[in-house]
Amino acid sequence: MSVIIDIVVGLIAFLHICFLVLEMFLWDKPLGLRVFGHTKEMAAKTKVLAANQGLYNGFLAAGLLWGLILGDDGTNVKIFFLSCVLLAGLYGGATASRKILLFQAFPAAIGLALVVSS
Repeated sequence: MSVIIDIVVGLIAFLHICFLVLEMFLWDKPLGLRVFGHTKEMAAKTKVLAANQGLYNGFLAAGLLWGLILGDDGTNVKIFFLSCVLLAGLYGGATASRKILLFQAFPAAIGLALVVSS
């Protein structure tokens, strides 16, 4: 079961690396515009804010990867960072886009439940 849990945590970390790339490097590019549904003008105005948000997503990914590297000693680290991801996803889902609930909060809730129950 711990291998499955680590795979889920790893996938959540990978998602946040993808968010980092989208927000920091592709925000005003065609893929970023499609994913986030922004116009070029809106993306240009918000590019710095998006890059900052992407950096935070990178920190979340780094924390999850750190928890994985620690192995059995990383349980509390995984719980902390999955809780951060879940709270960020719930806040983003309530304030920015309901899609954030699906792509951030839901996976984090599953991962957190798995880690806590192990």
